[in-house]
Amino acid sequence: MSLKYLAGYAPDVLSRVAELIAQGRLAEHLQQRYPDAHAVRSDPALYDYVMALKTRHMRSAPPISKVAYDPRLQVLRNALGTHSAVSRVQGGRLKAKREIRIASLFKDAPAPFLKMIVVHELAHLKEPDHDKPFYALCTHMAPDYHQLEFDARLWLTSRDMAATTVP
Repeated sequence: MSLKYLAGYAPDVLSRVAELIAQGRLAEHLQQRYPDAHAVRSDPALYDYVMALKTRHMRSAPPISKVAYDPRLQVLRNALGTHSAVSRVQGGRLKAKREIRIASLFKDAPAPFLKMIVVHELAHLKEPDHDKPFYALCTHMAPDYHQLEFDARLWLTSRDMAATTVP
């Protein structure tokens, strides 16, 4: 079993994950820890959700023109969310329209995992690189960000395992 979502974690952590997998308890562990799904099912609801977090934590960040679920994200870019700025000339000025796209698989994720990926993409509005200031901003918006990121990776691993065992 490949642990592609967990590359870079310490060997002792990976061995505990492998043990959960071997016992067939990974999905059960995650279900117990994160029993509640979210109600953010549509693009307009996702936009409202993202804007509420942005307003609460990042008022001075650049405006966002579009937020959407994207069914192609994981397949095309091996990414779970993206942020982009499209520059256009309007009159004599250059305008940047910022967009956030979240992989559609997060429609079925537990609520904290959706928050984690949204926080991650919002942080990119101010911090382009995955460096110390970026993660400081993530933990400002979600104090348990690092645990949520790890658990989301476990959830992705569990989904992959379920997909490969279905005939």
